Amino acid sequence: MSQDHQSPGGQSYSGQSAQDQSPQDQSPHGQSSPRGQSAHGRHSFRRGALRAIRAGGELLFTLALVFGFTTLILLLAGAPPIAAFHHILKGSLGSWIKFAHVINVWIPLTLCACGLLYTFRIGLWNIGVEGQVMMGAVFATMALRMDGALAHPTLFLILAVGAAMAGGGMWALMAGYLKTWGGVNEIFAGLGLNFVAQGVILWLIFGPWRRPGIASMSGTELFDPALWLPVTSARLSPVGIGLAVGAILLAALMLRYTRIGLGLKAIGGNPGAAYLLGLKPGRYMLLAMGLAGGFAGLAGFAQVAGVYHRLIPAISSNYGYLALLVVMLSGYGVWLSPAVALFFACLNVGSIQLPMVLQLDSSLAGVIQGGMVLAALAVHSLRRSGAGPWRSRGAAGGGMGEADD
Repeated sequence: MSQDHQSPGGQSYSGQSAQDQSPQDQSPHGQSSPRGQSAHGRHSFRRGALRAIRAGGELLFTLALVFGFTTLILLLAGAPPIAAFHHILKGSLGSWIKFAHVINVWIPLTLCACGLLYTFRIGLWNIGVEGQVMMGAVFATMALRMDGALAHPTLFLILAVGAAMAGGGMWALMAGYLKTWGGVNEIFAGLGLNFVAQGVILWLIFGPWRRPGIASMSGTELFDPALWLPVTSARLSPVGIGLAVGAILLAALMLRYTRIGLGLKAIGGNPGAAYLLGLKPGRYMLLAMGLAGGFAGLAGFAQVAGVYHRLIPAISSNYGYLALLVVMLSGYGVWLSPAVALFFACLNVGSIQLPMVLQLDSSLAGVIQGGMVLAALAVHSLRRSGAGPWRSRGAAGGGMGEADD
């Protein structure tokens, strides 16, 4: 009798060989008949349906935990939760202009999240993504301030894209080399480089790139409008949206269908075994950091050329740190990350209404996001321990970067 077994990788396979199948399931040449193929198709469909149901259950559990934390924080702050959620929704989706603001937040947040998918897949915590956004913005500004930029604006905008990716990638590789060659934990290396990147921006704004006769925290001089990314009447940047969508598709293809994605997953699951198979963990870690830094630098370009049109001290808007939360809450999945990023973009824009309408402190939005960080950490802990909706898969199935793509 046929039974289903589990392979070492945790995937089901049929214990029924070609010789064990019934004559009705075999062709005269020993190959599976259409009936056998249809049975295999039904089995694959059931497995896919169960996987989708499980993913939906995990998402609902995560959202319930997040909303529970948020409601608790609102109650402690003396705010009516239903009214607060209503004003957040109205402030983010109440008009096309407000929705355009949401998309402008979603673009850099999604770009950072797509980059973090590579480092999480190999098991690295790229906390330095914030500094990588800053350095991408610095390099993009450098390109747009070059002589001749006004004569060839399109060419220099393309050059700024490459410069931003190079700047972010270089900054990430510095943390990667400290990890692989110096033995420095990537968390501490990334945090240190974040402070250095912030210092570089402040030095440039108050030093070489200061406005004539002024040294102001408002940033450098505005670029000429010819060097701004084109926008629609609702102030949406089609180029920025295209970059974000392209990053999503590229991450999905690379992580699922390429040797690079397979290598990242193998090393993230078991670096020792991957090394015995001929993979070099150090090289793959540097590759993952470089890719993550490149996408983060692209987010810096979007901020400089598409939103602020100059370099300001808070150019990253903490989107790098927020992207860490986005990827964790999405279960390290490529397709869920943009949706979770849209949720946080709505929260970021809509929470501006709370101080004005409900007379709440303006820092409450940050407190809510902090509560969501705790929720994300709780979900991550449950995923690793195999509790809750992850019980059926056990601890091994909930590791970092193990989500289906």
